[in-house]
Amino acid sequence: MASTEAVRFARAVSRTFSWSFSFYPQPLLNIRRRSTTGTTPAFPFINTLGFISYFAYTYCMFFSPLIRKQYAIRNPSAPEPTVRINDVVFTTHAVLLSTLTWSMYSKRLWGFTQTSQPVGKYIWAFATGCILGVLLITFIVSSSPNHGSITAQNPGAWAWIDLIYGLSFLKVIITIVKYCPQIYTNYTLKSTTGWSIEQILADVLGGVLSVAQICLDSLLAGGNWEGVTGNPAKFALGNITIVFDAVFLMQHYWLYRHSRSAGKRPETSADSEEAEGTEGERRGLLNEREEREHSDPHRMTEIASTRVA
Repeated sequence: MASTEAVRFARAVSRTFSWSFSFYPQPLLNIRRRSTTGTTPAFPFINTLGFISYFAYTYCMFFSPLIRKQYAIRNPSAPEPTVRINDVVFTTHAVLLSTLTWSMYSKRLWGFTQTSQPVGKYIWAFATGCILGVLLITFIVSSSPNHGSITAQNPGAWAWIDLIYGLSFLKVIITIVKYCPQIYTNYTLKSTTGWSIEQILADVLGGVLSVAQICLDSLLAGGNWEGVTGNPAKFALGNITIVFDAVFLMQHYWLYRHSRSAGKRPETSADSEEAEGTEGERRGLLNEREEREHSDPHRMTEIASTRVA
């Protein structure tokens, strides 16, 4: 029993560290380049919203007596939620780091060269729809005849745990959507420059370990798979992460590898400004040199003699 608990703990910790580490390569790359070009602000924006909802889900599943009681009523064969303390720690860390990364798209805060891409009206509309959906579920639960309470006799009635499940499914939907703008950006630029592949490698490892952890928890519970059906968000998130990360890996190491290996990248507005600045500086130096030569008669005589010779 001790050995199985040790294996469970090791998988939980390794998954948490892998997914937590995946938040660092991108902001560190932005700081090193002092630029967010090659990326889209839609990803960290919608990612922050998703992790706020997932934080609320894991926090309530782990700490709320009401939600844990309603979970036990809905899942009598496996009354213990598969949300662990490492899930709470991870989501807290995720909210902080995704917010930090999103803030880097503010030139006023960081002074970075900014990508020309906005968040986009469709992403804003999607985020608004997500928030309205949560408010709608809240209204339905609070106005239900039982006011969000359930018993063993009516486990299927509207309850506050449905709001918590709604937040978890919201995170799943956001996870599906959040990767799409960056995948499309890489496609249009035919490059992954500016997009950290290290975060993807850590992310896919975290996804594999997350699926393994929830399956192991169910196996240790006597092969009762209600641990998976009772925590569908965690199981879905791990699998969705693996699929989308596979697309990024294919873009980086196969589709656009020639651009990367040749050291090429699409020209950005920052490159154009730098080139214009260098050319302007060169012209200014030439003009200054000509003015000095014209103002010095002896120098003009030397130049004329050299040209005649």
